[in-house]
Amino acid sequence: MAKKLEITLTRSLIGRPENQRVTVKTLGLRKMHQTVVQEDNAAIRGMVNKVSHLLTVKEIEA
Repeated sequence: MAKKLEITLTRSLIGRPENQRVTVKTLGLRKMHQTVVQEDNAAIRGMVNKVSHLLTVKEIEA
């Protein structure tokens, strides 16, 4: 089974730099406490690392 990441936006984007806002939007998150499931690959991991202080990430089997 392929691994997936369950990503939740837990901190607000208010006052954050534009590049962090774009990264969160690219991950598919629009609202606080919204959760999305993404494939676990290098591109997604890089985006998660860039804004890790705003997110909660959980690995799941799917």
